Amino acid sequence: MPPRLRSALSAVLVALSCFLTPFGVLAAWAAYGLTDSGRYVTTMAPLAADPDVRDVIADTVGAGILREVHVDGMHGTMAPFVQDAVRSFTKTEAFRLAWDEGNRATHDAVLRALQDEGRDDTVTVDLAPVTAQVKHRLAHDHVPLASRIPVQHTEVAVLPAGELGPLRKGFHVLEVAGFWLPVTAAVFAVTGIAVAVRRRRAITATALGTALGGALLGLALVIGRHFTTTDLPTEVSQAAGAAIYDALTATLRKVAWLLLTLGLTVATTTWLTRYAHRARQLPALLLRLVPGRRTPVTTPAADHAQQPTRAQV
Repeated sequence: MPPRLRSALSAVLVALSCFLTPFGVLAAWAAYGLTDSGRYVTTMAPLAADPDVRDVIADTVGAGILREVHVDGMHGTMAPFVQDAVRSFTKTEAFRLAWDEGNRATHDAVLRALQDEGRDDTVTVDLAPVTAQVKHRLAHDHVPLASRIPVQHTEVAVLPAGELGPLRKGFHVLEVAGFWLPVTAAVFAVTGIAVAVRRRRAITATALGTALGGALLGLALVIGRHFTTTDLPTEVSQAAGAAIYDALTATLRKVAWLLLTLGLTVATTTWLTRYAHRARQLPALLLRLVPGRRTPVTTPAADHAQQPTRAQV
């Protein structure tokens, strides 16, 4: 293959690799990070201790309890006590257990609906298992009247039927892209470096492009955080929304920093080794420039001609 064609092909492959890298990271995160129930629950677990998230949950649960109170004239009197009781509950171990079980139940229900092609109804979550876990925990901690807590089957809608079809299509696309996009980016990078005429330069370009992809990914996360928090309903705290967004995208932020750091490190190392190699060659170049000093250029044929034959001796 002509050198010009090799250089052009290498440049195209390296550019495609750098372009696909951030998209491959996003697809892999969505396909493998968000679809694993255990990993999702572990990611969301620390939010049970976040003050902003607890305040939102306390306000929501307290408002729901007050809506169920049908005692005339008692709503305003009971409101402060209900809110205090719910806020106190959000600081207990039982609340953290309920938080984890609720997230697990919601995640499992949505994931089963996305994987079930024949389902087109509203996705709901039965809160009875969550209530049973909380009841068991309270009874284990010897909380008075814990055994009398009723465990009722309460269906809560988490995904409307009209949104299930488009989400299922997007989910299937992510399953494919989450594997093939990173693999394709890696193959393009390796092939582009392999066919390059100047491989050191190709490695540097690939490293800088990877670092740029990591920087763009981090910038996209910052912009996404801004729009996500500003588009929340007025009754939802932006601080709580930002905390949830940060928890879900923590892995992406780490990968973005990793790509940026790794790319700059490889590019710097390649650049330094290039000039170190030139520095080692400098003494030999200087000797050639010394007047009156010539480095004889010999060939095997010349050496053979200079050696006396046995007959001449």
